[in-house]
Amino acid sequence: MTTERALTPDADQILADITGMLRTLLEEYGFDDAEITRETTFHHDLELESIDLVTLSGQLREHFGDRINFAEFIADLELEQIIELTIGELVDFVVDSLNRVEAEG
Repeated sequence: MTTERALTPDADQILADITGMLRTLLEEYGFDDAEITRETTFHHDLELESIDLVTLSGQLREHFGDRINFAEFIADLELEQIIELTIGELVDFVVDSLNRVEAEG
């Protein structure tokens, strides 16, 4: 079931949503006590691999619907940018994507 937000997305709420998704994913590795902030990196801090990003992509789509195309976002990045990708950058992408949909709506 997709959660659709009718109002302009709030970055803090989206950070909380993504943090929840990541905590669920990290629990599988016994790494559920990790600190997650806007500055946290997926690769260095959380030690997530590409398959984990695929899982996260599915969770984002399930939560926000087709409005969030994580694969397209990643495809536009260089390898080094993907390795250094932060939670904050993902939050900003989600906020921008949701705002763009709201403006087009």
